[in-house]
Amino acid sequence: MEPACRKDKPKLNSTPTRGDRAKQKSAQQELKQRQRAEIYALNKVMTELEQQQFEAFCKQMQSQGD
Repeated sequence: MEPACRKDKPKLNSTPTRGDRAKQKSAQQELKQRQRAEIYALNKVMTELEQQQFEAFCKQMQSQGD
């Protein structure tokens, strides 16, 4: 016998479905790829800047030595 005060409530399915998980994984991979590309681009810019600064430093040291 069930108690009279008990009401059946619809259960909320909080578990992500297979499609949701696939979408989330895909979005995560895209984010990772974008961040990786940004890091490589930033690294390239910083390397070029460092090279320019090093060349300017070398020229300055040469002119002081002459």
